[in-house]
Amino acid sequence: MRFAEPWFFLLTIPALIFFILYLFSKIGKDAVIRFSSLALVKKTGAKKIRFSRLFPALLRLAALVLLVSALARPQTGTGEEKTTEHVVDIMLALDISGSMATLDFEPDNRLVAAKLEAKRFIEGRHHDRIGLVVFAGESLTQCPLTIDHRAVLTLLDKIQLGMVQDGTAIGVGLANAVNRLKDSEAKSKVVVLLTDGVNNAGEIDPPTAADLAKQFHVRVYTIGVGKEGVSILPVQDPQFGTRLLRVETQIDEKMLDLIARKTGGIFFRAQDTRALRDIFHEIDRLEKTEITVERSTRYDERFFWFLWPALWVLLCEILWTNGIRVKIP
Repeated sequence: MRFAEPWFFLLTIPALIFFILYLFSKIGKDAVIRFSSLALVKKTGAKKIRFSRLFPALLRLAALVLLVSALARPQTGTGEEKTTEHVVDIMLALDISGSMATLDFEPDNRLVAAKLEAKRFIEGRHHDRIGLVVFAGESLTQCPLTIDHRAVLTLLDKIQLGMVQDGTAIGVGLANAVNRLKDSEAKSKVVVLLTDGVNNAGEIDPPTAADLAKQFHVRVYTIGVGKEGVSILPVQDPQFGTRLLRVETQIDEKMLDLIARKTGGIFFRAQDTRALRDIFHEIDRLEKTEITVERSTRYDERFFWFLWPALWVLLCEILWTNGIRVKIP
């Protein structure tokens, strides 16, 4: 609590002076009774101020102090915070082509590792809207932009190989992600595109999709995943079951770098799970959400906390003086 006009308390100084003068003025001015002998007076001792005479003055002084306190405008404050968030809208575009089953990433294959690191990335973006797009031979929106990260994580877990026709339509996947961001009013719009191959499907080529992203001010971070050289790829054979093939990683790094540079993003290359984790951390660092907090205090007038007690004290003084105290004529 605070007093908005504390200088009113200066009025208590003359009130105290008046109270002291009042006490002195009352000493020796009661009604007089004559005695035949001074012995009775001596037995009574020195004259003292009795409570019945002091109590009304104390009540008046207390009422005056309370009234002055009310005039000083007592106030209580309530803290308020106004938060302005400049969030980032992020679309994750994940390649789910057959080659993402290659066993060169821990703990399983490329897709499992990508989903695990994408999950960590999403869990760290508390204020941003995030969506999911998957692509292989064609593209599918798994989750539109939303602040409900629990829903995003649930749909991320459901992503699996074979959801769409096989192939690697990087341009279509990027165009789909950009389409989800084009109407966004966020200060920053970002696509994180992860793939392990070369564009070989779709009606939209990657440069065209990059131009589309640039037109709508969407920044694209591209990630090429896969170890250099030969790796093991499990393939389902109708006659012999699962077969393990030796395949060589082929990533169109030049195209991915072109997409990133054209849109103001960065191209990253991940050859293991640790590198992929570091890449997501770097993107998280580059795309920080800006949060501005404005603190203010709203004050409410509380003069009645002192005014009502002052009125009750005055009422008590009136009742004491005129009804309770016995006056000697």
